[in-house]
Amino acid sequence: MDFSNPEKLAKLSPFELKDALIQTAQQSSRSMLNAGRGNPNFLATTPRHGFFQFGLFAMTEAERSFIYMNDVGGFPQREGIEARFEIFVKQHAQAEGVRFIAAAVSYVRDQLGLSAGDFIYEMCEAILGCNYPVPDRMLKLSEKIVGHYIHREMVGKHPFEGRFDMYAVEGGTAAMTYLFNSLKENHLIQAGDTIALGMPIFTPYIEIPELNDYQLVELMIDAPEENNWQFTKPELDKLLDPKVKAFFLVNPSNPPSVKIDDETLDYIVEIVKKRPDLIILTDDVYGTFADNFVSLFAKCPHNTILVYSFSKYFGATGWRMGVVATHEHNILDEKIAKLPQAVLKELDKRYSSITTEPRKLKFIDRLVADSRTVALNHTAGLATPIQAQMTMFSLFSLMDEPGSYKASMKRIVSRRKEALYRELDLPLPHDPNSVSYYHLLDMESLSAQMHGKEFSQWLLKTLKPNEALFRLAAETGVILLPGKGFGTTHPSGRVSLANLNEYDYANIGRAIRKMATEFYAVFLAQKGKSKTATKAVKQSSSSAVKSKAVKATKKVKK
Repeated sequence: MDFSNPEKLAKLSPFELKDALIQTAQQSSRSMLNAGRGNPNFLATTPRHGFFQFGLFAMTEAERSFIYMNDVGGFPQREGIEARFEIFVKQHAQAEGVRFIAAAVSYVRDQLGLSAGDFIYEMCEAILGCNYPVPDRMLKLSEKIVGHYIHREMVGKHPFEGRFDMYAVEGGTAAMTYLFNSLKENHLIQAGDTIALGMPIFTPYIEIPELNDYQLVELMIDAPEENNWQFTKPELDKLLDPKVKAFFLVNPSNPPSVKIDDETLDYIVEIVKKRPDLIILTDDVYGTFADNFVSLFAKCPHNTILVYSFSKYFGATGWRMGVVATHEHNILDEKIAKLPQAVLKELDKRYSSITTEPRKLKFIDRLVADSRTVALNHTAGLATPIQAQMTMFSLFSLMDEPGSYKASMKRIVSRRKEALYRELDLPLPHDPNSVSYYHLLDMESLSAQMHGKEFSQWLLKTLKPNEALFRLAAETGVILLPGKGFGTTHPSGRVSLANLNEYDYANIGRAIRKMATEFYAVFLAQKGKSKTATKAVKQSSSSAVKSKAVKATKKVKK
């Protein structure tokens, strides 16, 4: 890839542009600080210890069979497994993670009312990975346990009538891939249909609908910074147009990391009452970083598909684990039932190899089948060891009644944001709806706060697309992603508050402040304020910008 043309590179997705920024930063003499991609540098330890200890117990179960053969074991045996587990716990009581799995079994039995023996057996078989995922949508008890976790984190205390079904998938990436495909295959969205996107949004969600696979028309629903990143009523009213088939959004948003406030949620509920046919798809991966989070899935369960990934909150991006959830009674199934007879017959044929009654097949089960091209439905399902770890994560959170882990996660990202603004020498913005996983540094706003509105306007006119990001990478080694790629209307940089240490964010703030000072020197020189410009230049150590400022100063003097 040619990295020499910043203007051409500006057309790339932010995540592809990142490679160019990394190469630029690597050529710098400074240490690289990559605050672009949001992979957390923290992770949950206790449920991982539990997973590995459960794995050791599972191995003792497997080794009970075929003892007469070397290196060969058998399947765990359900009979007596609970008693054998209790013996294992007593024998390894001092090992890290053993107390957690003992408490988890107790919680499953005493609080969730499930069979402890069945749970232990399911976990052993899952961790060993010795059988196909059965049921293929999600392991039976795992779905119930993860369902309790999802209900606590996504619904909370909000009234919720009925139950919901879940499909365990390979993270939010797979969830979106499968969903777009199944919505298309089941004629819920078709080429030429209009879908609304809540902006700003995770860049791939802007790019997917435009692909030749779908050819959808995009309608942007803006949540502007001046409205604290909340959707305005006039923007949401666009959803009243019957040509809008679906509304896709990320909540809390990416990159501002701001959750939808109660007033806006309630207004969307009113919209849905007027548009009962509207499909909502919400990606709520950052919801667990918020206190008392309420998803649109809780507010509009009949219309909403929920996507949740465990990747960020538990530091588990490499596990590739997430879920898709739909209410047991939903608009998707209703829409499919009302399709024209010719289309229904076409779908009958598509799913006839996996059921004798295709028209009774729920959308979420069609999703499972479509994810394996229908014909391979019998081998569908997320890898069972991943489902086991997902269940351990869920139990860990459910048992943490004081919310200690959540408080730690919130404290980590909040302190990093404080360090960033301390070195920017600007007031820390306060928004009760911010979860601070990412932060959008708006160039216009920051430069105006630092050196006034006139300078801010000059800077916006002077800089080429992404010039500030490339200069920052080249001169400081700091990498930020362009906010514009996420659908923001102003030049900005997305900083992830999850993947570096606190002092790194202080260095990022210092580097941005220094670069702004250098540009300000050029601005003053061009205005003829040579003495002030010269002073500002002396405070700068950037030879490139200093040279420009000196030349501009000399020109003014002449």
